[in-house]
Amino acid sequence: MAGSRKLSGLRRGLVVQAARQLAPKVTQAAPGLTHSFVREALHRAIAGIGPLAPAAQAAEAQLREQRHDVDRAVRELIQNHTAYASAEGLSTNLGGLVTAAFVAPASITGLALIQCRMVAGIAHLRGYDLADPRVRNAVLVTLLGDEGVRKLVKDKKLPAPPMAIATAPAHDPTLDRHVSSLLAGELIARVVGKRAVTTVGKRVPLVGGAVGAVSDGWATWRVGRYADAELLPLARR
Repeated sequence: MAGSRKLSGLRRGLVVQAARQLAPKVTQAAPGLTHSFVREALHRAIAGIGPLAPAAQAAEAQLREQRHDVDRAVRELIQNHTAYASAEGLSTNLGGLVTAAFVAPASITGLALIQCRMVAGIAHLRGYDLADPRVRNAVLVTLLGDEGVRKLVKDKKLPAPPMAIATAPAHDPTLDRHVSSLLAGELIARVVGKRAVTTVGKRVPLVGGAVGAVSDGWATWRVGRYADAELLPLARR
């Protein structure tokens, strides 16, 4: 039990430290987050930031730990990042309603960073090249979730689901800004415009922290499961 609490505290510290390095960029942009913020979060997730190792490196470590069983490594990535997101949600929401305006930028940063890193790691394990701009766009689109992607494709606001974008015959540069802008809007809706239950929960500081932990963890788990189902294996490079 003591070891579990120690690990939880370490995870929380790593995520918060990484989030704080990006928070000033978000503070300057909020409330109108731009596509450049989303690209910066994606870059940091893939390349690594502070104590968080690059996405591919972390994924490879999980693959070795799981004795080169890709599916088990993917499941472990999802579980770990769900825990990271829960810790991040808890740490950035403990202040209650009074501090909500101050923690929102860090919360947006942390959640985007964690989810980008998770999906990028899954993509790497499934054989996708994270240096490929098509794959990077696919990572960002995956963060919109299954239902969101289906609706956007149906409404012709997205050309295709993530895997089709990642494996398209050629990269469409016009898609870069469009995808980033869609995700920026989604992140604002998720974090700044909290659901009614989160708003109510934040009126009591400790309850607000619990709500933040559960909602961020649940959202991250769902994104991970979508990435697992959507990004089918390619020949690993």
